[in-house]
Amino acid sequence: MKIALVGYGKMGKIIDEIATKRGHEIVARLKETPTAENLNNPDVVIEFSLPEVAFDNIKTCLENKIPVICGTTGWLEKKPEIEKLAVENETAFLYGSNFSLGVNLFFALNEKLADLMKNVDGYSCQLEEIHHVHKKDAPSGTAISIAEGIFKHNPKFDAWKLEETQGNQLGIFAIREDEVPGTHSVFYRSEVDEIEIKHTAFNRNGFALGAVVAAEWIKDKKGNFAMKDVLGL
Repeated sequence: MKIALVGYGKMGKIIDEIATKRGHEIVARLKETPTAENLNNPDVVIEFSLPEVAFDNIKTCLENKIPVICGTTGWLEKKPEIEKLAVENETAFLYGSNFSLGVNLFFALNEKLADLMKNVDGYSCQLEEIHHVHKKDAPSGTAISIAEGIFKHNPKFDAWKLEETQGNQLGIFAIREDEVPGTHSVFYRSEVDEIEIKHTAFNRNGFALGAVVAAEWIKDKKGNFAMKDVLGL
């Protein structure tokens, strides 16, 4: 495939390396705003940029009928508009708060546990995420996805907030520490015990591999998708 990388920071460079090893051609490595010309006619765009520019980057690509794999978090209030554009332009859009194959299995496990806990009294629920000090948004997009998985199955919660759980608001502790790639934990605590599920990323390679796998999967598809579609979850 011909892949254009929009956003060429740490993640973009790792995606470049992994995609090339898998036999793909990188036709654009953009730190600047994408245009019809500088994208160089790719089969798909992989977008890992910054929250303040992600919407415009994706919009440009979709308007040029190029499928987009997006891993930028912190802009999701405009996601419905992007999904509408993907349909109108008869192309494809796939957003992932986290492209790690392990994290997406963790999402499924989190939903299963939330469903098991919904009718059990005496347990409080709390989320914790730890990331590197350079991360722009808090809580992480991954933590928000985990919270949304809990909302889907547990009617006790319908919103999240930073810090301690209160009422129907699920608390998320967002910790910024050194160069941590990403650690996410869900705790159910009672007076007598605690249940914890946890995912720890050792490096960024898992995120990059998942984004390339998603790009391979989305070829010739139309519509809006997520990693659960790629993995058949």
